[in-house]
Amino acid sequence: MQLRPIASSALLAEVGDPAAALALAMWARSARIEAVEVVPAAETVLFDGVPDVDALVARLREWTPASTVPAGERVEVGVVYDGPDLAFVAEAWGTDVDGVVARHTDLEFVSAFCGFAPGFAYLAGLPAELAVPRLASPRSRVPAGSIGLAGTWCGTYPTASPGGWRLLGRTDARLWDADRARPALLAPGTRVRFVPA
Repeated sequence: MQLRPIASSALLAEVGDPAAALALAMWARSARIEAVEVVPAAETVLFDGVPDVDALVARLREWTPASTVPAGERVEVGVVYDGPDLAFVAEAWGTDVDGVVARHTDLEFVSAFCGFAPGFAYLAGLPAELAVPRLASPRSRVPAGSIGLAGTWCGTYPTASPGGWRLLGRTDARLWDADRARPALLAPGTRVRFVPA
């Protein structure tokens, strides 16, 4: 782990992969690390609003990548499987549309980090052998609630936006609500199961 002070009250921890970043962020929260924000990303964790960066560095040296990630809350997301890329994914997976639905709903995903748009969670859990490529050219508009795959990631678009992920279906779950105590429905650490709506 590389620790890089980036301001008088912020530190960036560089780790090897999304699983390590999530594990470090969850450990930091459970250890009550003093920081206003603990933000995991694909290979980093940002600690912002830190009163004493040197003390934080000393505390972070206690963490090891072998630290287990505490199981987060489980959320079920209802899906209507009618996406425009179902046939493509079925062919890539060597199955039919029903097989795609069965495999997708059989997996438990974990929100590794949020980004791209408020409430957009990068969900880990798709096995490498089921990875699918992004579109060669992104769509100019992906409807809100669309559920897609890119590489080994799964994600749900909280608002309409451009996007290049392979779309499996849609949900009416409210992924971002600034009036909720926890605005992001699928905050980092959340375990996610997709179920047919």
